[in-house]
Parts: sequence; C-alpha cells; structure tokens
Amino acid sequence: MLRQPLKAWIMTITATLSIVASAQATPTMTFAIEIPRLAVAEYHRPYVAIWLADERHQAVANLNVWYDIGMANQEGETWLKDLRQWWRRSGRTLNLPVDGVSGATRAPGVHQVSFTQTAGDGTAFAQLPPGQYFIHVEAAREVGGREMLSFPVTFPLSANTYSQQGQHELGKVQLTIQN
Repeated sequence: MLRQPLKAWIMTITATLSIVASAQATPTMTFAIEIPRLAVAEYHRPYVAIWLADERHQAVANLNVWYDIGMANQEGETWLKDLRQWWRRSGRTLNLPVDGVSGATRAPGVHQVSFTQTAGDGTAFAQLPPGQYFIHVEAAREVGGREMLSFPVTFPLSANTYSQQGQHELGKVQLTIQN
C-alpha cells in the first residue's frame, strides 16, 4: 500500500532535483551600467538599448530598451531613432513597448540588469548556434551625444567578466557571465 505514495514522492524529488540542476546550469548575464552625472545646462536622461547581435552585427535578441514610456501619444518612441545602430538593426521593426524589454529611462548612477537563458523578446540563448556574438550597449541623450560599447562573447556562454569605460553618455559598463 505504501509503494504508490513512496513512488510518487521519489518522482517528485527527482523532478525537483532535475529542475534545480538545470537552473544552475543556465548562464546569467548581469550588467552594471553607469549613467554618469553630467554638468550641462539642459540634462535629459539617456535612452539606452542593450541587444545581442551575431558576428555580422545583425540583431538576434533585444534585451532592454530604456526610453520615456510615459509621454503622451507615445511621443517618447519618436526619439528612439537616436539610438542609431539599434534602431537600424532592430528597433524600427518592433511594436513598442515590448513586454519584458521596454522600460523607463534611468537617472544617473549604476543600474544592474540581469538576463538568463531567455532574452526579453523570447529568443532563447540556448537555441543560438555556437559561435561569436556581440552584446551592444548604446546610449543617446536629447541635447547630448550618442555612445555605443560592444562586448564580444562566445556561445555557449561561459563564466567571464568584461568591462569597458564609456567616454560621455555611458560610464563604466561591466558584463558578468555566471554559469
């Protein structure tokens, strides 16, 4: 009589351990993105796009887009084209806002964002063929400049830390990959 409940309990434990093991094997990408405090007469928070591109720099996944989502009549979307590289490769084809990708602009300071196996737009990192890719972080500011940093990464992802220092619109940007 006890065999069925015991068998069900063992199956539940086995399934739980399998889920825990697969969760631990899923790489996590964490960005620490610094938005510098600029001493300018007219300051506007920058729009920022983070996306994954293949070796030809064609977009394969949109990870985050920070813009003024609160403006009336979606006027904030008008200025997204100032993120020139992202806009040409991916942005102009999107129906904004994109659930899980779009977000508000950020104030000066360091902001952390993390991504696991599935990118915000549903592109599974695990389904990407092995090879060389680039993660681009682009920022543009009204009455300001534009800047883009790129991080070469290899899929499948392996633990590593990358860091670059922006010159104007971005401060230090650090990418940490954990398995």
